[in-house]
Order: sequence, then C-alpha cells, then structure tokens
Amino acid sequence: MTQAAEALDWQDGVVVIAEVAQAHDGSLGLAHAHIDAAADAGADAVKFQTHIAEAESRPDEPWRVSFSYEDDTRFEYWQRMEFDEGQWAGLRRHAHERGLAFLSSPFSIEAFELLERVGVDAWKVASGETSNPVLVERCAASGLPVLLSTGMSSWDEIDTAVALVRRRSDGPLAVLQCTSQYPTPPEDIGLNVIEQIAERFGCAAGLSDHSGSIFPSIAAVALGARVVEVHIALSRDMFGPDVVASVPPAELAELVRGTRLLDAALAAPVDKDSMAQRLEPTRAMFTKSVVARRDLEAGTVLTASDLAVKKPGGGMEPARLGEAVGRMLRSALAVNQALHDRDLEPLEPSGTVD
Repeated sequence: MTQAAEALDWQDGVVVIAEVAQAHDGSLGLAHAHIDAAADAGADAVKFQTHIAEAESRPDEPWRVSFSYEDDTRFEYWQRMEFDEGQWAGLRRHAHERGLAFLSSPFSIEAFELLERVGVDAWKVASGETSNPVLVERCAASGLPVLLSTGMSSWDEIDTAVALVRRRSDGPLAVLQCTSQYPTPPEDIGLNVIEQIAERFGCAAGLSDHSGSIFPSIAAVALGARVVEVHIALSRDMFGPDVVASVPPAELAELVRGTRLLDAALAAPVDKDSMAQRLEPTRAMFTKSVVARRDLEAGTVLTASDLAVKKPGGGMEPARLGEAVGRMLRSALAVNQALHDRDLEPLEPSGTVD
C-alpha cells in the first residue's frame, strides 16, 4: 500500500476528501492547482470526476443549471470536461507527490476502465451511480476500498448497493450521507442519517456535503463520521456550477484543523473523577478558601462577619463556611489567613463547643 493510499485508512483517523469535481472548468492547469490547494490545506485525498461524454450521456441530456457561456448543450460541457489517459495519470502522479490519495468518480464503464488503468486509491461511487449495479460491481470487484455516496437514494437502494459491494469484496466500505442539492440548505443536510448508516450497515459512515460551508462536516465528525468530503474551489469568485457548493482552500484548512482536534478528543473519553484528581493542583489555584476577614485572636467564637471567601483554595472549602460559624478558634488567625479544621476547637458530641 502506498503512503497516499494509507491516508484513506478511516480506522486510523477521520479522512478528509477535497472534491474538485468540475471546479477546474476543463483546464488541466487548474486541476493541478486544486491538487496543490488540497495538499496545502492538509486534506487526506483529492477527488475528481471522470466524464467521457460519448459513454455517459445522450446529446439531448438537459442542463441541471443553464450556466455556460461556451457550451450549447450539457453534452458539449461534458466533452469540455474530459482529460485523456495521460493527463489523468499526471494528476494521479501529482497527487501522490503531494502525499494525497487520488480518487475520481467514474460516470461510465469506460471511465472506470480508464481510471483502472491509471490507478486510483479507492473507488468513490457518485450519488447518481449508486443505482447502477454494473458500475458498483466493477468497483467492488477491484478489491479497493469503496465509498458509496447516497445523495438521491432511498434505504432500499442503499441496501441493494451495500449488499452488492459485500458480495464481491471484503475490503473497506464507507457509506456517505449526501443530499444532491447545490448548495444544500441546513434542513436537508441529514446529519441524523450518519448514525443510522453506521448502525444499519456496521461500516464506516461519512458525509459528502454540498452546503458550501465547513460546519456540517465538523458536526458530522462529532456524530461519528469517519469520512468527510467537501467540494473545493480556489475562490468563490470562480466560474462553474460547483462553486456555490464549494469552500475555498483557507476554509478547507480550518475543516482539517477542526477534524483533527475532534478526532483526537473523541478518541480519548474522559472520566470526570480521575480528571478531577489530575487537576487537583490547578483546583487549588482557581478555587477559594474560607479566610479571616480581620485579625482574630485565639478563643474567638466565630460569626459570619468574621469570615470571607477568597482565592486560592487549600483551606476550608467555601461550602463549609456555615460549619465554622459558632465554633471557637484554638489559634489566632491573621487577616486573609485561610481557615483549616485544625484551627477550630473540636465539636462536643452534642454539636456545641465549651
């Protein structure tokens, strides 16, 4: 296993995937620039989409959003998004040089076979392909890790896809909650589904997010996600249909930082009693003690006006101030000196002092 592929071990830590999708707008140079941006931000993997128009689409495929100034049809747009095999190999090589796992979702069997020749570190099945058993089976049969996106799927459809993967492979499987809206509004993100996926399939659960912010992914990690995927774009001012659902590199870096922190925190459950013992020296600094409000002579029968509560701790705790009232001092106390049990005459069995 290559170092890049090891970055996809979601048992070892949460995997952060930077999804470039079509943010490169058909420019090979921009595609490479996004690899550098993902690596600089600390992501574990970079993911593209591999489109071969003739294999994937009919010429009359409708626009999801009519946005292009240069493509008359969506079919022509997919043609402009194509890279050849050598260009894909160069993107893979660049990703590995930067320590990133390399992924690309195939949108046809021909795209799968191209990527198989190029070499990917795992298969990401896009939401629109989860219901395509031929493609799902080919991905599973490769023996590589499989990540299933579920943006348009019912539970029945996900059940079928997961069962198919498991029939053909005993390799790592992650199922990602996803909603195919661009951008996805908060009420449709479906963070509750992450735990349901983990319970239903006994596999790694994750989130493929299209909200255009980092907050759902951070929340997903807190809820147990082992994989988070966000779209990236070099700037929110870039052109293309994916930009509105993407985050810029600086926010991706914040997502990575938050994910690493949460992953470490969740891996180390805290026992409150043992933590309190460890923090005893700090407790003495931050808590308070019952102290003398003024100089008090030995033999003084204490009243509430003789006492105050001040930092640091180490003396009689504030909650016990009432126990001191009515007790006699056996030794003198200077102003602000902490009161201890040893400074008080012992109580008679009746609860009174002589």
